[in-house]
Amino acid sequence: MGDGNMGYQGTAGLYIAAAALRIALFVAFPALPDLLTSRVEVSTPVTSFKRLQEGLFLYGHNVSPYDGGVYHQAPLLLPLFSLLPDPSTYPLVTYLVYVLVDIASADALYRIAESGEAAASALFTSARKHRKWSGSVVAAIFLFNPFTVATCLGRPTNVFTTCAILQAVSKAISGNPLTSMLALSFASYLSMYPILLLPPLVLLAYDRQHPSQRIPSLFQFAGVTTATVTSCFALLFAVSYLLTGSWEFLSATYGTQLTLTDLTPNVGLWWYFFIEMFDSFRSFFLAVFWLHLSSYVSGLSIRIRSQPLAVITILLGIFSIFKPYPSIADISLSLAVIPLFRHVFPLMRYTFFAASTILYSTFLGPAFYYLWIYAGSGNANFFYAITLVWSLGQSLLISDLSFAILRDEWEVERPEMVGKEIRQI
Repeated sequence: MGDGNMGYQGTAGLYIAAAALRIALFVAFPALPDLLTSRVEVSTPVTSFKRLQEGLFLYGHNVSPYDGGVYHQAPLLLPLFSLLPDPSTYPLVTYLVYVLVDIASADALYRIAESGEAAASALFTSARKHRKWSGSVVAAIFLFNPFTVATCLGRPTNVFTTCAILQAVSKAISGNPLTSMLALSFASYLSMYPILLLPPLVLLAYDRQHPSQRIPSLFQFAGVTTATVTSCFALLFAVSYLLTGSWEFLSATYGTQLTLTDLTPNVGLWWYFFIEMFDSFRSFFLAVFWLHLSSYVSGLSIRIRSQPLAVITILLGIFSIFKPYPSIADISLSLAVIPLFRHVFPLMRYTFFAASTILYSTFLGPAFYYLWIYAGSGNANFFYAITLVWSLGQSLLISDLSFAILRDEWEVERPEMVGKEIRQI
């Protein structure tokens, strides 16, 4: 009981410190939030706070928020944000909402780390399970990550997606599959791509069922959870239809991501490719890009069946690289779950090179964007080249983590190979 109280007090102090840092930055640098909101590294066409404000203006004047082709976000965000005071007049209330969402995400991450699922799942136990960081350390890494802080200050709406994803994983581990599916449904409703996490999340929830409520058949359990997600989607879409009076929001939100109609530059790989693409090939390559993004799900879920949380971690890293409209919010989520696998860090081989590449592109990205847009001494190739380096760094990190997870699993199966050198073929 004493240890539990100390842990609770330490975590509460951590959350208070993180909230104080964010509020202090909001107050000390009042122009910083608007500056970050306008940055392509922070805001995308489907998450921008400025575009949300445009949608709120139209919604408040009884005009369809999707008129004009600016607003591409979920309809239910509009009544929620309309309850808040005008951020241009009373910005502190909006700031507090984003701070609280960050704290909720960190709390979910804390519970995930404390569960020990990363090193000891239902079907696999690592020989290195004693090498782990506490939940407070993992939560602190997330809360004080500069990418996370910048995302909070920039106020994109994908902080809500991040929170919902972490809550879904946390609830699955704690044996609440229904709540987990509800959280995943909300995350997918906001950003669409989290629906690809359904297979590994179902496996995770199945493995962590309470014995008194256990469904023995995986296929039956998958059917129940899939039906739950489908019902949640139907309800969310129905409420959205009643709110907007039409199905226009489907093409304006999910259609924009599926067809990439808005080619605003971002830190991803899609925008420049499709700017240069001939229209006759556009549909084909859209299908190829989406097929590539989704193809990892089944393979990883089957190959690393014994570690569903590892599959989710790897997929979140892949999404931060290959989704249509990525931002630094996506890598902040990816970097938040990687520390859960502290026990495999000694098996990773290219950590320094990957970290150096990410830092290199982090500092040069804004400079190259400035040379292209403001100074006029560069062109789009400058910025796209540095986004390629950014994606390379993330790819190295995720592939190295995947290798370490598989190597750890292999050493458990073959203890005589511990510490011996291997070659990939």
